[in-house]
Amino acid sequence: MRKDTRLILALDETDRKKALDIVDKVSNYIDAVKINWPLVLSAGPEMITELSKRTDIVCDFKVADIPNTVHLIVENAISRGASAVIVHAFTGEDSLTEAVNTAGKDAEIYAVTEMSHPGGKMFTALHAEEMARMGVKCGVAGFIAPATRPERVKAIREIIGNRKIMSPGIGAQGGSASAAISAGADYVIVGRSIYKSEDPEATAKNICEEIRAIL
Repeated sequence: MRKDTRLILALDETDRKKALDIVDKVSNYIDAVKINWPLVLSAGPEMITELSKRTDIVCDFKVADIPNTVHLIVENAISRGASAVIVHAFTGEDSLTEAVNTAGKDAEIYAVTEMSHPGGKMFTALHAEEMARMGVKCGVAGFIAPATRPERVKAIREIIGNRKIMSPGIGAQGGSASAAISAGADYVIVGRSIYKSEDPEATAKNICEEIRAIL
């Protein structure tokens, strides 16, 4: 994926027409669109393909299963146009390796180290650094680390070297785009603050300006 604005839109909008309209409005300010189950379940998996014609698509399916099921999900997402797939690391080395092998050179795999919501502190955060080390061993392209806890982004950066970090939790969850980038994130993921805004384009532009100011 390109690394221009450093902004990724988390598009959890469930109305197909509105989702496409938002992407068209903010296309000049984003490097990719991250979609999750809400949009896929409401509009169908063909949305991956349709959106991929506009920009890079990150399928945030947080895949967490045995290797064979991981293979099937990642393979299907990529065949429909995904540029990246997000998977959980807690399932272990075999499942994570299968995701990387399935993606090959066609897409990137990002492993979750810890979730951005408060509950993420209970379990995933306790093993985040272990999972980051395992992800490096398995060859993932990058990791998910929480913008709501910039110090955790910094800690993961120290472990993974030059691999990429996507950082969610900006805006509605209280995270700061500039703080996440300063801590070592390559991309910030922003959802509700943009797609629920009365002016998504202006909101996306403001976030990009915030990021540019510290680069």
